[in-house]
Amino acid sequence: MRAYSVQSTGVPAELCDLEVPTPTKGQVRVAIKACGLNFADLLMQKGTYQDTPPAPFTLGMEIAGVVDEIGPDVSGLKPGDRIAVYSGQDGLAEYGVFDAERAIPLPDCISFEEAAAIQIAYGTSHMALDHRARLQPGETLLVTGAAGGVGLTAVEIGKLMGATVIAQARGEDKLAVAQAAGADHLIDASEDLRERVKALGGADVVYDAIGGDVFKAAFRATNPEGRLLPIGFAGGEVPQIPANHLLVKNLTIIGFYIGGYLKFRPEAVRNSFETLFRWHAEGRIKPHISHTLQLEDVAQGMQLLKERKSTGKIVITP
Repeated sequence: MRAYSVQSTGVPAELCDLEVPTPTKGQVRVAIKACGLNFADLLMQKGTYQDTPPAPFTLGMEIAGVVDEIGPDVSGLKPGDRIAVYSGQDGLAEYGVFDAERAIPLPDCISFEEAAAIQIAYGTSHMALDHRARLQPGETLLVTGAAGGVGLTAVEIGKLMGATVIAQARGEDKLAVAQAAGADHLIDASEDLRERVKALGGADVVYDAIGGDVFKAAFRATNPEGRLLPIGFAGGEVPQIPANHLLVKNLTIIGFYIGGYLKFRPEAVRNSFETLFRWHAEGRIKPHISHTLQLEDVAQGMQLLKERKSTGKIVITP
């Protein structure tokens, strides 16, 4: 089978020919129909992601496909079942072997591409805003990088939760995408973020995917008792948080990493995904997929992520 794999740490991944894996106890083999690309895939190639597995390994964190074979001691699944799996790796391949307990059945109304696009981006925003930040109706939510893979879902879910959403992104095209997702106010990345947000009454919750100076400006525009979620650092700089300023405004910095929940509260992730798939079936959310590429075009997709030229998700169809 073909797979997009990292053969040694720090060396760019490449398309390889590998043996088709065989499921063992508690596992299923999946014919992969779609895999979502994530910024974390870029970091794994460099060995800088917090959950980078030892090389060699295959990239691809979230998949959708059809059960091809089941291993021993697997119940509730059979060949031919349509499923989604938040795998963490091994998704950018024609076949993959995954723990059956991570498999979530897919309703017929959702495509494989949509299922692959929903899990990490929507799951991150849903769990971060609901489970961690406890966003309330009527509060103001600031989303930075609002046209990106996770930022766009934060706009959409924030509106579903009853918040007033301020979206920050670069350029008219990206801001238009955020507005279509439900943003109430738009701020271009070239503008003074702090002043614009303060003029709108400040932010109660900040969902920041950029880091660096953007986080610093958002931090200074947060209202007393506000909550800040440093979701990612696409700008390249991890911000240093002045603890004394937290005291003055009674602010809360909330750590959140969805992958960590797979280790200590996997049921929380499963519950979130099941909620999101139900919302999709009800027409309440619809993932924005800006690019659908073939397995041989993964490098192109990675470059789009690196240069922040995509809006929403990039999905690979092996």
